[in-house]
Amino acid sequence: MYWMANRAARLGGPIKGMKISRPIMSVTSQNGNLSIIVAEFEANPMRIVHYLNHTCRGNGHVSVAVDLACEQVRNGHDVYIVCGFGDFDELLAANGVKVVTLGETTGRFRMLEMTRRLLPVLRKLRPDVVNAHMVYAALSAWIVRPLIGFRLVTTVHNSFDPQASLLRVGDKVIVVSDAVGMEMQRRGIPPVKLRTVTNGTIGGVLRPPYCGAPEHLEHPAVVTVGGLHSRKGVAYLIDAFDIARQTVPGAHLYLVGGGPEQPDFEARARATSSADHIHFLGWREDPRDVLASADLFVLASLRDPCPLVIFEAREMGNPIIASAVDGIPAALAEGRRGVLVPPADAQALAREIVRVLTDSELRAQLSDAAQESLEDITVRRVSSETIGVYTEALQLKGVRSPSARLSRP
Repeated sequence: MYWMANRAARLGGPIKGMKISRPIMSVTSQNGNLSIIVAEFEANPMRIVHYLNHTCRGNGHVSVAVDLACEQVRNGHDVYIVCGFGDFDELLAANGVKVVTLGETTGRFRMLEMTRRLLPVLRKLRPDVVNAHMVYAALSAWIVRPLIGFRLVTTVHNSFDPQASLLRVGDKVIVVSDAVGMEMQRRGIPPVKLRTVTNGTIGGVLRPPYCGAPEHLEHPAVVTVGGLHSRKGVAYLIDAFDIARQTVPGAHLYLVGGGPEQPDFEARARATSSADHIHFLGWREDPRDVLASADLFVLASLRDPCPLVIFEAREMGNPIIASAVDGIPAALAEGRRGVLVPPADAQALAREIVRVLTDSELRAQLSDAAQESLEDITVRRVSSETIGVYTEALQLKGVRSPSARLSRP
């Protein structure tokens, strides 16, 4: 296993008190790729509403929103989470985030009911910015916006969603990787609206510094973490591991996560010659005890805009092999923080698993590489860049500045 106890020291302590220096972000095009230019400016605290359909555990976009809201409070902003229902009310309240629950909505008139419930809440709060993290939330916020006057920022977390292009209703549209930004451009969102803010997990309320004991695993241990469904490439990983065990017979594969296709994947594993070496551990709120014991982390996704687990594996110093799709190459610094393989290619994945497991020096190098530049994957950085997007949205023509609205109740 490869992870460092002093990783928190690299990142510095948490920000305390109000931070008034904020980045304003603009996007330019360099060889067709989005790049972010950050300049400093002074800003008053904002009233921010994060709006989601729900805040249930086990959803990456929910984790991003919860960490972001808490960090924004830490930096002096007045932050609300408005949602139908969820799991994080106590955690949010303990970190100064005010929670407004609207109740679950279903059925053919769901959008109308969401809008009806949202309007009086936003009329009372009078936010500077509403950051909508889901399509239905974005559309209902867009409907009520002319009646209140806030700026709407939307975030594309799941670009593989056929409805994701509807997030164009935002004044600014945050994408979680440049790859997602390019995809959204192809699907009709104007480049002038798009801003890239990649995810981060380190230093957030959901992932305090890990000090627990590693999970007991059989070694060499290959670990993956994620939802057990086809998009995560689980079938290819099972096949690749079975091939790799022909060379590394003592290896074990541990799958952390759950999902509707789990019975299918369990049946696929039983049908291999490695059935006794493939273990389904189920979903865990914090998988770092398993990552702490891993000899190798593998993510075989077929689509993945910006997977949080890559950053968790990097924090733990895991050697990483992952598919070169969507935002994964950027999360691994284009291969400098881990090994990239083509998606849906069990043979290529098996070769890399064998290469890493049979070379202890390479594993040590990959472990060190994974922990380089951890400051780039902190929640602090995500919050700072996101506030920059909000401020840019507020500076659009005809929008009042936050300082003009501080007389609100």
